[in-house]
Amino acid sequence: MTHYASPLAWSEAAPVSRPRRTAQAARAVRASLGRPSWLVAAAVASIAIPSGSQAFRPGVQVAAGDVASVLLVAAAAFLLVTRRVTMPSAALPAFGPLVAAFGVSTVCSADILASLPGFVRNVQLFVLVPLAVVLLVRDRRDLAIVCSAVLALGLGEAGYGIWQSVTGNGASLNGENIRAVGTFGAVDVMAMSIVAGMAFLILTVFALWAPGRGRAALPAALLGLGVLALALALALSRGTWLALGAAAVLTLVVFDRWTAAKVLACCGALLLVVPVLAGGGSAAVLDRAGSMAASISDPDRSVADRYHLWAAAVRIWEDNPVTGVGAKNFPAYRDSYAGIELSSGSETADPVHGYIRQPLLSPHNEYLLFLSEQGVVGLAGLAAMIGVLLAGLWTRRRVRDPFWLVSVSLMAFLLVNFLYADLGGPTCALFAIVLGIVACRALGELGEHGLAERGLAEHGRAEARP
Repeated sequence: MTHYASPLAWSEAAPVSRPRRTAQAARAVRASLGRPSWLVAAAVASIAIPSGSQAFRPGVQVAAGDVASVLLVAAAAFLLVTRRVTMPSAALPAFGPLVAAFGVSTVCSADILASLPGFVRNVQLFVLVPLAVVLLVRDRRDLAIVCSAVLALGLGEAGYGIWQSVTGNGASLNGENIRAVGTFGAVDVMAMSIVAGMAFLILTVFALWAPGRGRAALPAALLGLGVLALALALALSRGTWLALGAAAVLTLVVFDRWTAAKVLACCGALLLVVPVLAGGGSAAVLDRAGSMAASISDPDRSVADRYHLWAAAVRIWEDNPVTGVGAKNFPAYRDSYAGIELSSGSETADPVHGYIRQPLLSPHNEYLLFLSEQGVVGLAGLAAMIGVLLAGLWTRRRVRDPFWLVSVSLMAFLLVNFLYADLGGPTCALFAIVLGIVACRALGELGEHGLAERGLAEHGRAEARP
């Protein structure tokens, strides 16, 4: 494997002539641009491309990010076949049980032909793309490139979403086009908030290390966090708010409890000025936040539909406990198990797509979706993958390593978000890439691809110095 010199190597070496420095810089730029991690960054950027109209059948879309993720898998497979990279030894216990579970549930499906596309899709998102990211990300510089791409995507979508809300070009809510949805439109109303939430966590970790990175680092990080926070507020996505809040608090507490207390106190004070910053959407933000407290005693239509879908998923699993009804078969069984109170669909509208009525094709809970469609076998496979990744993060924990902390925060965000949402739309590709980021750190492959474990330890000690 190629080993890269330290970024400080030039300053530590003997003085060299200006032409030689220029040549060294040119070689460094060429080496950086030749990194395969730029393919992952390009795949992240492609997620912002609007998916357009539905393909094949209702509920099935092929977005640019999906195509890019397939190319990632092809690139990783080429490197693997040509022996330029090696498969991590921990990949089998992490992803093997999940692939086996997908296969068993598909073979035992009530409609095997309908479940085959679901099998391919699940293997792509949960196994192939994450492993492709692990193979293409060779060291910390590669990981920085990928995380920066996610951050840039989030900031871009956030800025566009704020413009939508301010100018009345967002998704409709109570007859007003004030909901920030980014380039994804009202068809994927939660996508922008998920992208911005992941970017918020990455930038939060950067902000924790910013004081030692120059005078402009911390103000720039705080400005970016302000943009992302405003966009998240205007996205009006309650599930993302909950997942982001849990992940952000965990990140701060793991980093430093005293820092967490100070930051949370400041955030509590800033919440008092959110209505002013939100402008015309302030009433909607406050109403949306208030509905979270009333979601148990007096749920609105959206929350009530989720409760009915969750109940239907549980009933489907109770009748098919071992292997479920098969991937992609939840819609076929939904009406037989849901109560009459369930709405026939959700209504969305924006200036680009107009009015759209979307059928409720999933329970909006990834764990219950696994349980209903793939039974205990599928859920056990998912739990095995999550368990191996969490165990890897715990075993290789380095609180002063920003990439470890990013992995922990992103994993927490995904796990909590799955309680209120499931995979769908253009953010599926982003989920798979983020899972790959977590796997890079959890499986310990960075030390084998260009940076020795000793270097990581030295980095952690340097960050810990006052």
